[in-house]
Amino acid sequence: MATAAMPTRDDFAALLDQSLGESQSFEGKVVKGRVVAIENDLVVIDVGLKSEGRISIREFTPPGQPPEVAVGDEVDVYVDRVENAHGEAMLSRDRARREAAWDRLEKQFEAGERIDGIIFGRVKGGFTVDLGGAVAFLPGSQVDIRPVRDVGPLMGMSQPFQLLKMDRKRGNIVVSRRSILEESRAEARTGLIQSLAEGQIIDGTVKNITDYGAFVDLGGIDGLLHVTDISYKRVGHPSEVIAIGDVVKVQIVRINRDTQRISLGMKQLETDPWEGAEAKYPVGGKFSGRVTNITEYGAFIELEPGIEGLVHVSEMSWVKKNVHPGKIVSTSQEVDVVILEVDGEKRRISLGLKQAQRNPWEAFAENHPVGSTVEGEVKNSTEFGLFIGLDGDVDGMVHMSDIAWGVTGEAALALHRKGEVVQAQVLEVDVERERISLGIKQVSQAGASTAPAGGGDFRKNEIVTATVMENRDGGIEVQIGEDGPTAFIKRGDLSRDRDEQRPERFQVGQKVDAMVIGFERGKKPMLSIKAMQIAEEKQQVAQYGSSDSGASLGDILGAALNKARESN
Repeated sequence: MATAAMPTRDDFAALLDQSLGESQSFEGKVVKGRVVAIENDLVVIDVGLKSEGRISIREFTPPGQPPEVAVGDEVDVYVDRVENAHGEAMLSRDRARREAAWDRLEKQFEAGERIDGIIFGRVKGGFTVDLGGAVAFLPGSQVDIRPVRDVGPLMGMSQPFQLLKMDRKRGNIVVSRRSILEESRAEARTGLIQSLAEGQIIDGTVKNITDYGAFVDLGGIDGLLHVTDISYKRVGHPSEVIAIGDVVKVQIVRINRDTQRISLGMKQLETDPWEGAEAKYPVGGKFSGRVTNITEYGAFIELEPGIEGLVHVSEMSWVKKNVHPGKIVSTSQEVDVVILEVDGEKRRISLGLKQAQRNPWEAFAENHPVGSTVEGEVKNSTEFGLFIGLDGDVDGMVHMSDIAWGVTGEAALALHRKGEVVQAQVLEVDVERERISLGIKQVSQAGASTAPAGGGDFRKNEIVTATVMENRDGGIEVQIGEDGPTAFIKRGDLSRDRDEQRPERFQVGQKVDAMVIGFERGKKPMLSIKAMQIAEEKQQVAQYGSSDSGASLGDILGAALNKARESN
């Protein structure tokens, strides 16, 4: 029997090289190993090398959980060195998990897949997330859709994330939780918005209130309840009617499925007060209301909840012109108004405040007929006369020619001061034009029946014949007699009939009769055709009838004309 040849030195060298080569091929790789023992805080692992390796038990402990390792477990480890100075293999469980995780995450990142992770730490600007071996950075802005004050409930819990960025060379991974929530919300919103329809009535919870309305949660999607759709009545701020957390019943007014915007309304569930408003508020009707808002151009009056009308500034007062409405009425004041116009389609009502009160010029005309005497305070002086404050907050004007006998112009204006109380005679009241003409000199007849000394042969109330010398815009210039003095007859004194008070109807050289009504400072007579006509009419009435006889003015003048014909 042949004996086996003894191995030579060269054979031992070859076997040693083969063994060392196989051992060195393990370095820098992830290999399978078996847990053979757990000593204190170290885990002893056999990977088939000459000696076992030891790994800290912390590398087998997930964040916030107990160690997950037992004797006999087969685990993946990373071989850093086959043998260190103590003859032991240098192994790493974290490195193995990290390498495996990076391989897996790169594939998921390329595929755009979601990955599961656990938030386990806080760092500057965000948080750290364990992705099953690899550690990622979660920015604070990517934690939730809205800022989160307390992240405690989210830590230590496995949840999905989206990979935003990966850099294996630098070992950087950035993830987002917010993008996952936004996708989930978008899917829920899309599904919910498809189930809603315009006109549908639904319950919602008030989540937020702004100046222009409130956002209502409809169960996963928000709708806007605009302030104008909360109630038919005026609402200054949504918080006057609703509060955050209130459960409200709303109607879906509009749905924009492209932008996923929903408009809601509460007033649509109420009865529209404008139905039948034109019949309820007829033009000319007088109603009471409350002032709800005041602007530069007028005031809004609430006639009933949901119906408001506007009183324009021009319809607020008979006598107060060009003043702010706030000086006439105040907010919440109860006032009487008259309906001027109703437009049910545009939901507009025009109101009048002054129309609910009597026209002060009409009242003055009734209480103070022409020829009566009134008393008032001088309010203002202008270049042509004085303004006198009268009953009913109306003003009357005294022309400078009617201030004093024989005095006109600036001299007449200087006779009275602002604030002085004077008496005057009512000469004319024009209700339509809101004008009252007064005369101070007419109150005092003393010294006015005749002209001042040296005034010639003319006497007050005397009828004279004059010749038209010139036509002007304000009246006509005439000469009394052949060689008498000249006088100027104002437009208002050309006729009792307003239509005949036109200077152009008189021709130069034409003869006219007029009454001497006074004298200027230069003893120049003042004439009036109008005064003469009024005096003649009064004379005829006194001679042929009275206002109590039942005879009309036409009957009286007709009788006078007949008598005149008979005498001829």
